[in-house]
Amino acid sequence: MPEQINWSQKSLDELRHVWTVDIEPALEQAGYDLNSRPTYQQLLDVGYGGICYTLREHHDLTLSEFLATVGYSADPSTDSNPWDIDDETTIDELNTYIRTLDQRRNLAESTISTKRSRLATYASLYHDIHGSADLVDRLTDLETQPDEIERVLAVFDELDRDLESDASKLRYLGDVSQFYEHLQRRGKAAYNPAGTIEMEYGWQRSEPDNAALSSQQVRRIYDVVDKASDELLVLALCAWGLRRNEVAALHVSQLVLEEEDPHIRFDERKNGPGTVALIYGRETLNDRLDALGASDREWNGYLFPSTAAEDGHIVGETVQARFQRLAERADVRVRGQTPTSKMGRRFWYTTYLDSQTDLLENLDEIAADQGSSDPSVVLKNYLSEEERRQYRREFMRERLANAFESQDSC
Repeated sequence: MPEQINWSQKSLDELRHVWTVDIEPALEQAGYDLNSRPTYQQLLDVGYGGICYTLREHHDLTLSEFLATVGYSADPSTDSNPWDIDDETTIDELNTYIRTLDQRRNLAESTISTKRSRLATYASLYHDIHGSADLVDRLTDLETQPDEIERVLAVFDELDRDLESDASKLRYLGDVSQFYEHLQRRGKAAYNPAGTIEMEYGWQRSEPDNAALSSQQVRRIYDVVDKASDELLVLALCAWGLRRNEVAALHVSQLVLEEEDPHIRFDERKNGPGTVALIYGRETLNDRLDALGASDREWNGYLFPSTAAEDGHIVGETVQARFQRLAERADVRVRGQTPTSKMGRRFWYTTYLDSQTDLLENLDEIAADQGSSDPSVVLKNYLSEEERRQYRREFMRERLANAFESQDSC
């Protein structure tokens, strides 16, 4: 829980500072999507509900009105034409983009509403500054690119003055740039006029304080495992870097184990389809598959089956609870708190980055022989993609083996 805050003594600027420095990182650490407009309940969940009272009693603001000053929509519109502009081509393309987000990205309605609101603000400002909101027609000719970049810059100059935090400015820029990228993918734009806008400003991206498990902590958790299902659960989170919902719904049909490049296939992930390499732990996985198949002739194929669940498998909250029970049994704490399953995924990322550093350090001698002081030049120019992948995985496998203290490897 956060330390006690004297909310009533905070000015509006100070509340915005608390929002950017303390509340948003807390919401992110709790797993909430910062692209969606936060709710009062979410603030209560992370211990910052007191801000709502002081906004109402001391600043005559609702939470929605305050959130509008830090980059969120005050009242997400359900109007079929929320754009407040008169350029029909732009309206049509904005509506098409929002429909694409709704139908293909599997985003929450609150996230879509927030993106719609930011784009509406941008289009309206563009109209006010330039006399029209022709965001599309000028993008088909590269000769217009310098002038259009200047027009977009003028809009972001206004947003730079109006918005309070760098984080909110960057969210606006991200949504606008993604709209232009959508037009490029559809062949309706020759360039993205917002693609390099960030370089014009001194906006700083806040570094989320994402705590991760250490290698020693992972080893301690793994050591207390006494069930095959829990062993696989820890591997899936920490050695494969899966999200807890992905672990819960893992199905045998996703596993590609017989090829030289064993992996898990995902038709849908948070950022689209993809695969996850099984660098470590394949023997444990095979043992689990054999045990499930042998113990139940009617096994439904899920690696974490549940007869009580309608979907036939456990849910992400169960993965979280099991992982935390193991951590408590191992007496593992991160900053005084029981670690979450997400910290296992973060361990995977930090381990991968460390293994990349190991690889570059081992390329120093080759780089010197090539007359280069930068080993990344060797990695990029003198090794094939297949060789780079092989070396990365070897160093990653070694680090994972050190963490799990096992001879089990792929």
